[in-house]
Amino acid sequence: MNEKQKIPGEKIALIEEYLPGENTFEDEDSIRATAIGEIRLDSTERLASIERQKQITVPKVGDIIIGVVEANLPSMIAIMIKFVNGKKANSDLECICVTRHLRKKNVALAKDVVKVEIISHINGTIHSTIDSPELGVLFTKCRKCYGTVVKMRDAVKCKDCGWIDDRKLSLDFGKSEFMTQD
Repeated sequence: MNEKQKIPGEKIALIEEYLPGENTFEDEDSIRATAIGEIRLDSTERLASIERQKQITVPKVGDIIIGVVEANLPSMIAIMIKFVNGKKANSDLECICVTRHLRKKNVALAKDVVKVEIISHINGTIHSTIDSPELGVLFTKCRKCYGTVVKMRDAVKCKDCGWIDDRKLSLDFGKSEFMTQD
């Protein structure tokens, strides 16, 4: 790669010199890339931008994400982004969602389909929240027998084995017309 080419997270300018433009974000005193491409520094508009080589979808703050939980840790979950604002994303990006403040044993488990909202981009990591009532688990299976589950207030119950599991369910749980694709 030449000096003009940058990758996501790489520093392109200082905030004192330029404002973040297309495919960039502000990180403390620096402007960093969100896409692979060439730097474009516009001295008249004072904008630092990246001209993309390949179109990938990096969600912005406020975007609604639908994704698959890839990892479930005690204080957060990692989510593979599948849809951004209802449009399919083929970028293989992940976001994290802090869950330690929620009073649920299992906010979401691995392979659950969840709806979250992007709240920030910090140190090259996409952060999301699952706090609002419309956010949460959209689709899940029984963790004991992998059977079909039904909603019971704020939990799910397996139709096959009767196992009841606590989850942070979305208001849209069971209404979505999609299945996960690997």
